[in-house]
Amino acid sequence: MFESVLNLVDSTINAVNGMLWGSVLIYVLVAAGVLFTLRLGFIQLRMFGHGSKLVLQGREKTNGISSFQVFCTSMAARVGTGNMAGVAVAITVGGAGAVFWMWLIALLGMATAFIESTLAQVYKVKDSDGQYRGGPAYYMEQGLGKRWMGSLFSVLLIIAFGFAFNAAQANTMTDALNNAFGLDKTMVGLVIVAVAAYIISGGLKKVAKASELIVPVMAVAYLAIALIVLVMNLEQVPAALAYIVKSAFGWEEAAGGAMGAMMAGIARGLFSNEAGMGSAANIAASASPNPNHPASQGFVQMIGVFVDTIVICSATAAIILLSGVLDAPGEQKGIGLLQLALTNEVGGWAAYFVAFAIILFCFSSIIANYSYAESNIMFLSRSKKVLYIFRALVLAMVMAGSVASLQLVWNFADVSMGLMALVNIAAIVMLSKVAFAVIKDYEVQLKAGKVPTFDAAHFPELNGLDEKIWKGKPSADALAKEEGKSIAVPEV
Repeated sequence: MFESVLNLVDSTINAVNGMLWGSVLIYVLVAAGVLFTLRLGFIQLRMFGHGSKLVLQGREKTNGISSFQVFCTSMAARVGTGNMAGVAVAITVGGAGAVFWMWLIALLGMATAFIESTLAQVYKVKDSDGQYRGGPAYYMEQGLGKRWMGSLFSVLLIIAFGFAFNAAQANTMTDALNNAFGLDKTMVGLVIVAVAAYIISGGLKKVAKASELIVPVMAVAYLAIALIVLVMNLEQVPAALAYIVKSAFGWEEAAGGAMGAMMAGIARGLFSNEAGMGSAANIAASASPNPNHPASQGFVQMIGVFVDTIVICSATAAIILLSGVLDAPGEQKGIGLLQLALTNEVGGWAAYFVAFAIILFCFSSIIANYSYAESNIMFLSRSKKVLYIFRALVLAMVMAGSVASLQLVWNFADVSMGLMALVNIAAIVMLSKVAFAVIKDYEVQLKAGKVPTFDAAHFPELNGLDEKIWKGKPSADALAKEEGKSIAVPEV
């Protein structure tokens, strides 16, 4: 009886997932990306260099969490096994053309990430410890006056990122170490829990510091081996690029066909870079931005989407496509296909490298996912006791995931993440008028040769701002133009 109920629940969840990720979310997120790209005048292209500069500039010391630390934390969550196994599956299902559609969806997603992260900064608050907190739940409550909407988002995010995804990441780590070195899953799980407990006990600041150390190492190591494969097969690169484009439009026969390539690439790109999900916006709000303007953190997160999909996912695609494993007979897919590709190119030690990469990718995701969920726990309850109980539950889920495959929990997390994205997209579209005005303010100041700073007095239409964070007195010029002639709010 119990087993039949579980099977019914599982089939229902799979059906909902198929609808969400197979059609609804793809159309909604692509439409949002197109809307924001057009309204911002292709800002991800025309100001890409400025955004890259702000990522590096964000390393400067601050009293709180720096922009660079926030960038690394969001990258820790974005970059996971999906950048390896997920890309391999997309290519297997949709062919090389899937890579082209991953690139395209990342370019659109950069604009969406810009909007949600800017809004997260505008509506951030300070907690009792002086730490900035914010994200979709906060801008839903303060910007839209809909606490119920923020509470719904928080619950969905906590289920997906706080519990289920962390269990799945732990399971991937213990599997990798067990397969590569024969290590006992229970012992590995206990080590993961101990290290994670040490980091998350320090809250957002310790998570940010750990991410700042882990993310550059894992990114550089992975990109280095991809570069080695690229150099070894340099003469094949032009042909591989041509093959990607031809397969994307069905000009060359390939697995999945043009439509299969499009759906596989878009779905993988959206799932990987999380643009529009509202997840990275939670940590984006925690930054002390440099310059001190909400839009500066929007630029930083925009670059994060680029690095995740167009740089790291492309590295995986290059390894697979240049190695020739797709032409070889066999049933390998996912992480196995990537391991085979690397083994063919650089030798047997590649299996150990992949295990090492998985450890870094997965562990960094665990602590970053926790940071997302912590801000939402604090939105629902300011009680430190509730926070400590939540930390204990997260660690319990990490341990459970280490020793058992929780596929039903993973599938449920996908549903939660999908619903979370729909709630967030609705909110940022409703608040887009605010975001456009704030971003325009930044650009006006930048073009005037000024270091952009945010003066809330120029935005009398903004409600719910924390006056301890964004405050300012109208300048004489602003007062003279108070009849709506200051920085105008663009129409949606």
